[in-house]
Amino acid sequence: MTARSTRCTTAKTRTSRLAAVAAIAVAGSVLLTACGDQTEGGSTPTKGAGTASTNAAPLFSKLPADIQKAGVIKVGTDASYAPMEFTENGKIVGVDPDIAQALGKQLGVEFKFTSGTFDGLITSIYTGRQDLIMSSMTDNKKRQEGLDDNGKKIGKGIDFVDYFSSGVSLLVKKGNPQNINSLGDLCGKTVAVQRGTIYEDTFKAQATKCGANKLTIQAFDTDAEAQTRVKAGGAVADLNDYPVAAYIAKTSGGGNDFEVVGSQSDVGLFGIGVSKENTQLRDAVKEALDAIIKDGTYAEALKKWDVEDSAVKSATVNAGK
Repeated sequence: MTARSTRCTTAKTRTSRLAAVAAIAVAGSVLLTACGDQTEGGSTPTKGAGTASTNAAPLFSKLPADIQKAGVIKVGTDASYAPMEFTENGKIVGVDPDIAQALGKQLGVEFKFTSGTFDGLITSIYTGRQDLIMSSMTDNKKRQEGLDDNGKKIGKGIDFVDYFSSGVSLLVKKGNPQNINSLGDLCGKTVAVQRGTIYEDTFKAQATKCGANKLTIQAFDTDAEAQTRVKAGGAVADLNDYPVAAYIAKTSGGGNDFEVVGSQSDVGLFGIGVSKENTQLRDAVKEALDAIIKDGTYAEALKKWDVEDSAVKSATVNAGK
């Protein structure tokens, strides 16, 4: 799979998802340290609360009554993952907020983003603090079933409306001084990665394959810290979703800090996370996603960020493996 996994000591399971701009993040921006707490907010401008008879949005009536009344869908994210979601001039922007804006027009409510650390996002669904997760989160069976890395049940699990497809790629220092072209080239070396992500899982699996030729893994709270480690030469590679890795390589240091090496692997689905107990919201979001795929606004959002190759052809539920 791709994308970030949950990250917090209470719910480690994106993976798959940089500061406002990757270059700034790598330079050392400190961002979003509270696990699941509100740190940055952003909204998509859509119509507010109303009733099915007063709200003209085509899918407003599909929403649960409490969300219709509130006029808001609360969305948890980790806005440190450009171009998917990041903070710019105090506002959360990126692929996911733009898709959310299109969904909001179909549903007739505001998608209100709140940023916290990635590994607290699933917990925020369990507690009801957030209605949805949009944070480049990989849809996989572990998250669907609420399992930890060892297969132990630690939560109810969540459902996913799958909206984006991506593989993972290695990010190395510009010029690739260690000649890294695949995971197999990492044996005997040190890598850096964001803690609690599927990328960390991928490195752990590779460490097992390396055996006595030990692969050392340094895990950090944010991907920006992992990038800084690679840039400084303390680690030979970071691992990230291809759109994110490509964006970092293009923007950090004016394109002079990093490069992407090797081919994409482990192509999987990002999903919009929702409580298993809120199937009405899940189904409304799925219908809205199909609507924006059909009317072209979904494609426009992806084109804006140069990630058209990651488009899905239709909305699916829990299609991740």
